Amino acid sequence: MNGNEQAISTGSARRGPISRFLSPFAVFFRGFLEHPGMVGSIIPSSRVTIDAMLDRVDWKNCKLFVEYGPGVGTFCPHILDRLPPGGQLLVIDTNPRFIEYLRETIDDNRFHAVLGSASDVEKYVSQLGHDNADYVLSGLPFSSLPEDVATSIVEATQRVIRPGGAFLTYQFRPTAKELTEEHFDRVDTGYVWRNVPPCLLVWGWKTGEAAE
Repeated sequence: MNGNEQAISTGSARRGPISRFLSPFAVFFRGFLEHPGMVGSIIPSSRVTIDAMLDRVDWKNCKLFVEYGPGVGTFCPHILDRLPPGGQLLVIDTNPRFIEYLRETIDDNRFHAVLGSASDVEKYVSQLGHDNADYVLSGLPFSSLPEDVATSIVEATQRVIRPGGAFLTYQFRPTAKELTEEHFDRVDTGYVWRNVPPCLLVWGWKTGEAAE
C-alpha cells in the first residue's frame, strides 16, 4: 500500500470492533473525552442545523465536497444523499477513533476518509485527483485551536476552494466567522436556535458566479 492509499481510504461494508459494539453517540462521547479540544460539542449537530448549513450548496455542480472534523459522520449521509453520482466526499479528522468508525460504517465509493490535519487539505485534494474543492464544511472548534493553526487551516481552505465555492462553518463562538471574514470575499451568516448549544452558521464565498 502506497502513501496515498494509506492516507485516503474509501468506506467499505465491513464492520469492525468499534462499530459492532458502540453506538455513534458512544463513539462521539469517547472521542470528546479523549480529545476535548478538537470536538466542538458533546452533542452532535441537530437536523435543523444540518439542513440550514447545506441548503446553500449548488449540489448539481459539486464534484468534491470536503468536511473537517466529521466526528461520527453526523453530516456525512446528508451530504452523500445530496451529491450527484460523480461527486466525492472527502473527510479529514485527527482522531483515529472517528476515522476508523467512519471507514467501518459508511459504504459508498464516493466517500474518502483521511486521518490527518485540515491544514494539509490541498495535499489530500490533489491525492484524490482534484485541483480544487467546491465546498469545505468545518465543525472544528476554531476558538480552541492555537491561533497559528486556525489561521493556517483557513488560509489553506481559501486556496483550495474553487472560485464560486464556499467555506461553511457552524460554531458556538465568533472565531471562525472572524477568520472567514479575513480571508473570503463575501460572508453570509445565520443562526440556529434549535441546536445544543445554539450555533452560528457562516458561509464564506470565494468570488465567482456560483456564489451568487
